[in-house]
Amino acid sequence: MAITRLNPGRLHQTSGYAHVTIVDSGRLAVLAGQCPLDRDEQLVGQGDVLAQSDQVAANAKEALAAAGAAPEDVIRSVIYVVSDDPGTLSAVWDRLTASDIGPAFTTASTLLGVAALGYRGQLVEVDLTAALPDQSAPS
Repeated sequence: MAITRLNPGRLHQTSGYAHVTIVDSGRLAVLAGQCPLDRDEQLVGQGDVLAQSDQVAANAKEALAAAGAAPEDVIRSVIYVVSDDPGTLSAVWDRLTASDIGPAFTTASTLLGVAALGYRGQLVEVDLTAALPDQSAPS
């Protein structure tokens, strides 16, 4: 499987993500939005956007592994943050890109400030799509 990340010269410079991601593979893993919940469905990091970012990263790492994927296989990411403050959005981006799943954000990525997310007190959610190797290809 080949994943190519491009930043066309006529587009603005990025902060580490790619404007375009091309996949030479037919299999994808589409993860549900990963929330800052523990295994018992309890919110982690009430009021703390960085603690919630850490939990989201841990959950995303587990979901990717269950699909047979690694952060490097991610081809699209969307990060949702309950905030309209650029500093908060940037802090979440920095925390996630420095996490164990940091390579997931070198691909086509979108960072959004939103009004609310699905769980009471939830401040962060990450939506990932990963390319998987062809099942018929040797490992």
